[in-house]
Amino acid sequence: MANNVDQPTVDAAVNGAARFTPEEVENLNTRFAGAHPVDMGRWAAETFGRGLVMTSSFGAESMCAIHMMISAMPDIPILFVNTGYLFPQTLAFMEQMRRRYNLNVLEYHTFNDPVVWLTVNGEPDPRRRNNVDACCAANKNEVFDRAMRELAPAAWIRGVRAHQSDHRSKMKVVEYSRRVNAWAISPLLGWSHRQIFDYMKQHQLPHHPMWELGYVSIGCNPETCTRPIGMEDDHRSGRWAGLDKKECGIHLDQGAGI
Repeated sequence: MANNVDQPTVDAAVNGAARFTPEEVENLNTRFAGAHPVDMGRWAAETFGRGLVMTSSFGAESMCAIHMMISAMPDIPILFVNTGYLFPQTLAFMEQMRRRYNLNVLEYHTFNDPVVWLTVNGEPDPRRRNNVDACCAANKNEVFDRAMRELAPAAWIRGVRAHQSDHRSKMKVVEYSRRVNAWAISPLLGWSHRQIFDYMKQHQLPHHPMWELGYVSIGCNPETCTRPIGMEDDHRSGRWAGLDKKECGIHLDQGAGI
């Protein structure tokens, strides 16, 4: 953990937060090991204030993290990356949630025309991707990196969970991201699908409309990127099915260089 936080910078004039030492980060992660995600969200809101943003794909269970954060900070900026290849249901769901909960959604788009990009990059079938990493790099990672440069947050709330991949299992609740020059905070890191489901049921939060069709992890619409799964399948098995790929790149330090 210490090698991730040797030179973090946080603008105290903006959000009232000083830089953390490696020991302080270790203490925070120990403190949050058994804490409720809502309490972590409140800590982040109090610590970083206007320097705090969150990302959301408005996927299957995304309203859990969003609800937790708006309970602590109602106008928290929510960065939504529009790759040009999202399901129409995702765009409609995002807009419905924006209106219903008065969300402060900041929608960033790829600079690429979706049809032209496929043609230029030798992708003849829009239902599939021959090079999924290239598409993620050009249409998701570039958008995310550009948004983070423009927003320049002090801290970033992300909805990753440890059980989703080997990479995520090694994450800490609080760690410094050199890629975005901000603290990365993952309140839901230790939560299970059952805990997410129970929280959403308790607060009557809607799932993505495709969730009931077996899409429990929802990204872009090519079949190589998102598929429905069976009840006994791992919840992430519908993403890049049959490929060794596990991450779009947003949560990797090297980002678009996946």
